[in-house]
Amino acid sequence: MPKLTVEGVGQFDVPQGKRLVLALEQDAGIDQLHACGGNARCTTCRVEFVDGAPARMTVAERDVLAARGLSGVRLSCQILCDHDMTVRAISRLSGSGRKDAGHPPAPEITPAPVWVGE
Repeated sequence: MPKLTVEGVGQFDVPQGKRLVLALEQDAGIDQLHACGGNARCTTCRVEFVDGAPARMTVAERDVLAARGLSGVRLSCQILCDHDMTVRAISRLSGSGRKDAGHPPAPEITPAPVWVGE
């Protein structure tokens, strides 16, 4: 079972293959944003990796980050918890001015992942 460490929050055992966005919300109790419902469109689910950044990413994540000119962050909706990782939760409901975190993400990565960087 992978260990998810959230800087300033704690360490959590997460089921193998769980989406990071869901692990942050359900296992770590973080008010993680995901305005588009975890579909790699809005970038509100951004996290910074302190340790254990995945070597691969989905084409959807790569393309939306590039289109927005974002670097040094990853989209938690496009990452599977398949190894130990430490993240900084930088995109949270608290202080965002939004009424809610967004539509609940599905258990599986959406859109269907096409991986790069393997």
